[in-house]
Amino acid sequence: MLKMPEFEIGGSITIQKTVTEDDIASNYGNPELDRLFATPSLVALMISASTKLIDEKLDEGLITIGKEIHVIHEKPTLIGQTLTIKVTVKERIENTLKLEMLAFDEIGVIGRGNFDRVIVSKEALMRKVHVRESLLESRF
Repeated sequence: MLKMPEFEIGGSITIQKTVTEDDIASNYGNPELDRLFATPSLVALMISASTKLIDEKLDEGLITIGKEIHVIHEKPTLIGQTLTIKVTVKERIENTLKLEMLAFDEIGVIGRGNFDRVIVSKEALMRKVHVRESLLESRF
């Protein structure tokens, strides 16, 4: 049995990123919005910050996987603006960490959300992956 680390409720991480061409909505099937930060990019940044907050504190052999995410993208952000993402641990239930996420630019809040990440054994997860792979291979 792998030992689960303790996580401080209220512990947080803050990351920043300047919005670039790679982050805009036109890259995600919305060509009319060629200067605006895309919702999928917001979600990806929130996931990245969440992973950094948790996974660096885990013992070898443990990782986290996303289970459930809810994001509200409230305001537009333009190329060149700086985004700040803050992720805070709100609760731990067994091996699930419940996180609160807040995103803002130089003007104010642009998005918020909640994210559940589950601490798992990487080895056990990969066993499940291999089982699914073999099921796929057996279909062809």
